[in-house]
Amino acid sequence: MGIRFYKPVTPGRRGASVSDFAEITDRKKQPEKSLTIRLKKHGGRNHHGKIVARHRGGGHRKMYRIIDFSRRLDGIEFKVTHIEYDPNRSCRIALLEYTCPKTEKLTKCYIIAAEGMKAGDVLMNGPTAEPKNGNCLPLANIPPGSNIHNIELQPGGGGQLVRSAGGAAVMNATEKGWAQITLPSGEVRRLPSGCKATIGTVGNSDHIKINIGKAGRNRWKGIRPHVRGTAMNPVAHPMGGGEGRTAGGRHPCSPTDRLAKGGNTRKRRKASSKAIIRRRRSRRNGLKKV
Repeated sequence: MGIRFYKPVTPGRRGASVSDFAEITDRKKQPEKSLTIRLKKHGGRNHHGKIVARHRGGGHRKMYRIIDFSRRLDGIEFKVTHIEYDPNRSCRIALLEYTCPKTEKLTKCYIIAAEGMKAGDVLMNGPTAEPKNGNCLPLANIPPGSNIHNIELQPGGGGQLVRSAGGAAVMNATEKGWAQITLPSGEVRRLPSGCKATIGTVGNSDHIKINIGKAGRNRWKGIRPHVRGTAMNPVAHPMGGGEGRTAGGRHPCSPTDRLAKGGNTRKRRKASSKAIIRRRRSRRNGLKKV
């Protein structure tokens, strides 16, 4: 796993970089057909055809891989057959084979690939599994200080936290049916100790080092151009208009006149707020984000 640079034969290639895909088992292998579905593109529009999410549209065609985030089958050995590329997420995914206890047939599933996972590894789920890389255990059975990812918010709800490339939370402690973890943002949160999490760090940690290099690569990903509000007319944006170039004349805001900086975006009465022990550190206050 690393970054690949090309010769600067064009302006777009000069600053661009790509992954070397060294961890991919077989680059010519097609995704498992039984675990893929076609998603309809919406271009950021709702059922009325109105744009509700800006700067979306186009992009290369891709199939969605169905990922097993819950990993509910306990006490069964899963064998890693391939590490594959997934265009829908920043991390890699692993194709597992196992014998279904109900049908006694060989079955396959996709999971998020942990750092260091390779073809031939044998994984397990449940409280009886060893706390080793790639295994999925309840938080009550994970040793303190371990790196974890794909963490559930409620038992049986499937992993929702820490799923992007290079992400890892730290298991702090368990007490009286609750587990305390530190998220990558620095936020300390408590969760029911029956929630499951996967041991290890999410793979493809070099993803953050990739330089896009040219606008066309963003268009391949379905990201359309973003125009500054100060470059628009007053009818299109609150910060538009004026003679010549202007600084906007007011605090930065969205096209719907919502302030863009300094405001709280979390709901005050959100039910899960009581589970937060320590908020994540803010860069606005001069503190370093961890």
